Amino acid sequence: MSTPHYSVPAPEAAAKLKRLSSVKKTNRMLKAVNFILLSLFSLTVLLPMWFMFITAVKTSQEVFAYPPTWWPTEFVWSNFGEAWQAAPFSGYLGNSVIVAAFAVVGSVLSNSLVAYGFAKMRFVGRNFWFAVILATMMIPGFVTMIPQYILYANIGWVGTFLPLIVPPFLGSAFFIFMLRQFYMTIPTELIESAYIDGANNFYIWRKLIVPMSAPALTTVGVLAFNGSWNDFLGPLLYLTDPATFTLPIGLKVFIGQLNTQWNFLLAASCMVLLPIIIVFLLFQRYFLEGMNLNGALKG
Repeated sequence: MSTPHYSVPAPEAAAKLKRLSSVKKTNRMLKAVNFILLSLFSLTVLLPMWFMFITAVKTSQEVFAYPPTWWPTEFVWSNFGEAWQAAPFSGYLGNSVIVAAFAVVGSVLSNSLVAYGFAKMRFVGRNFWFAVILATMMIPGFVTMIPQYILYANIGWVGTFLPLIVPPFLGSAFFIFMLRQFYMTIPTELIESAYIDGANNFYIWRKLIVPMSAPALTTVGVLAFNGSWNDFLGPLLYLTDPATFTLPIGLKVFIGQLNTQWNFLLAASCMVLLPIIIVFLLFQRYFLEGMNLNGALKG
């Protein structure tokens, strides 16, 4: 016995095809609008960077030309070399690398351990202490700046790198919150299975949590590197010896009481900005995965 064959009436099929065509056309229009809007927003971000670059390769006379030129009449590439030699920037670079390296290592270690405790360990007052940590995010940094300086001065840390490299090992409320939210997506059954096999919390964190949370930890590392590399106020407060200055402090050499060498200042700024761009480009895939709170469930 043959099965009956049902055919779609021609008018209904034509209407369905017309609706599909309309939906596809609408999607294409939405994608075009999104592309245009994203391009415009990107221009607003890239425009200051472009102006910084072209000013860095201008002559001193063209820097102050009015109206300002968006394309230099002469590219003075020697500005970069002269700017780098105007001060001991090689030493400043080494100091910035040291401070940033400690900031990255300290932020990743301390915040991941604390976040694991709040996410997967059970103890009395866990939610209360987590709320206290979050509450510290509401305190402006300028409120604690003077007490911190007095504390570091009393223990003899002013004039050394210690006020810049020790605090990252004490944790950050924002990083703890971000990592805790990421760790909450890791199934608790995995932790319980490790407990049954006799593993302790440190072993679980080192062998299970850290590998699964590599994107989130990379995000913390990139943000910590960016914050430490661009930090101006901290080195300005605590570093007194010019031999210990970092790159943001070194840029002050181009700012005088009477005039500012804008082309040299922005040339040096371009070179200071370059490592941040390289780090972000190298780790952007992990950075975007780390911002996804469901990333731990992948695989």
